[in-house]
Amino acid sequence: MIQTLPPSVKIRASHVNRVFPGIGKRHEVIALQDVCLEVNDQEIVCVVGPSGCGKSTLLNMIAGFDQPTSGELMLNNHPIVSPGPDRSVVFQSPALFPWLNVIENVEFGPNHRHEPKEITHEKALKLLAAVDLSGWERHYVYELSGGMKQRVQLARALINDPEVLLMDEPFGPLDCQTRSEMQDLLRQVWEVFRPTIFLVTHDVEEALLLADRVYVFSRHPGRVVHQLEVKLPKPRNQEMITSPEFVEMKAELLHYIRAKKPLLEA
Repeated sequence: MIQTLPPSVKIRASHVNRVFPGIGKRHEVIALQDVCLEVNDQEIVCVVGPSGCGKSTLLNMIAGFDQPTSGELMLNNHPIVSPGPDRSVVFQSPALFPWLNVIENVEFGPNHRHEPKEITHEKALKLLAAVDLSGWERHYVYELSGGMKQRVQLARALINDPEVLLMDEPFGPLDCQTRSEMQDLLRQVWEVFRPTIFLVTHDVEEALLLADRVYVFSRHPGRVVHQLEVKLPKPRNQEMITSPEFVEMKAELLHYIRAKKPLLEA
């Protein structure tokens, strides 16, 4: 029986399991085990945990690229069964088309759906301005830095007016300074567009700087072992990293991430 979600709940995972069957001599792999979590409307939720704990697997299922082996995964009171325009994904490596220039990459989705070109073009220009890429519209991917490519990918995701923005380690490959700039940009984008954001990251400091709530996944198989509400005031900045409150929350998250055995809460 499908349970109706309160209006404030955008995404809910209820006892979600994902098992990849064995092939040949390989044993089956339990990627996710009994995962239960919620993401509220217009909330930024981060998932952290050791490598291989199933964070990206869950994100792919929310995107509709994959399905749970068992359990329920809901979006707006409906089971997630396929990708849809209500969700946009920002990947770790920018999935841009090298034969298109910047603005053509941003406009690709609406143009593919045969939406009005003039409206799409005006919207693309505004989004490129929002991500600080005005003047780069006619440049090609090979002419851009890593941070600029991620800005293009973010603009391309936002042009679809998604209710949910799914981000899989989007700033992982970037240098420290560029990563900090992209975190600031994401905060600014959220203030303007207010999408629900589900962000997978290995960086605990990034999670605390961006998120309203953080879920910690255990080592294989992935389970939710801790949930932390981040009550730091907004807007947040890098100076907060040295505050006693920030240091205490970082230590709390690292305690669960580094645990050799799951520290399941009552």
